[in-house]
Amino acid sequence: MHSIGEMGRDSGLGVSALRFYDRAGVLPPARVDPATGYRWYAPEQLDEARLLARLRQAGMPLADIRLVLAAWSGGDTGLVPRLLDGHLRRLERELADARGALSAVRARLGHKERSMTTTTAPTTRLTVPAMELAAALDSVRFAVGTDPELPVLGGILFDVQGTDLHLVATDRYRMAVARASTAGHGGERVQLAVPAPLADAMRAVLTDDSPARLTVDGDRVELETQGRRVAGQGLGEEFPDYRRLTRLPEGRRIPLDVPALREALGGQDGERCALVLTDTVTVADEASDAASDAGSGSGYGVDGDRVGVNPGFLLDALAVGDDMLLEYVGPKAPLVLLRSDTEDAFSLLMPCTLDA
Repeated sequence: MHSIGEMGRDSGLGVSALRFYDRAGVLPPARVDPATGYRWYAPEQLDEARLLARLRQAGMPLADIRLVLAAWSGGDTGLVPRLLDGHLRRLERELADARGALSAVRARLGHKERSMTTTTAPTTRLTVPAMELAAALDSVRFAVGTDPELPVLGGILFDVQGTDLHLVATDRYRMAVARASTAGHGGERVQLAVPAPLADAMRAVLTDDSPARLTVDGDRVELETQGRRVAGQGLGEEFPDYRRLTRLPEGRRIPLDVPALREALGGQDGERCALVLTDTVTVADEASDAASDAGSGSGYGVDGDRVGVNPGFLLDALAVGDDMLLEYVGPKAPLVLLRSDTEDAFSLLMPCTLDA
């Protein structure tokens, strides 16, 4: 017999997925220990679980997965190909519909670009305290994207509004925002996406608290401080409107034991792990997995919310300081991570699904 942990590892489904498919009646365990409630799987169920993992990867609906597994285990070799072919045709239709919708969006964007009048933006010059700018760059750098298909996310947005300079980075799964004060501008809003290598070069010259002079001239940016100068071209593409993405309802704020969380997250080797949110935030361990598998009914044996996260992403967000808070809005909303001493820098982290 295979334990649920062994079954999850060998099938590629994961423990939380096995629990989900048990509750859905798709892959119930061969035996449930009456004393502990722990699930055990028969050796022949491993092939069935591996097949389930492949069907899940192909995006097959749960109702069809149930039919495929029933036909496969019952030896009905004629029904399975028909179900697979039907799913493939459905995917092809959905892909064609998506192509048509995206083509319409592209045409609409092209029309908008053609209808916009071309204006020459004036050169913007302002000063920023060097250490404030350095701290802001450090607070957002971890969230810069690396997807070659989305080059605009491979940089940091410099957004000058009045006397504030906001720096923003996102890779779609997380977003970091920081603010620095400025002087000498106070005019219209100016935005420029600065490539990550250029932003890193800027950070390297910010070594003391002397004023740094920032100049934005069209798609070119220049930073000068203490006789050192860094300049280069922006990415030349429009950055997403981060302000819309950060308008979240007020949530419940929970103090974080950052050193303890870093230690617990460092032991996670997968792309997902579970956080348990009560009056503190903890990482679910193997003991609490067993409690949940035994059917405790309270989410890892704790009366609190359970949220899935990417442990590596959360570690990155925790690197900005030891005195931090987590703001929890709801199970589907981004987690907000912010420092206790200031709200000038914060980050958003999209939750992961644990049960499918």
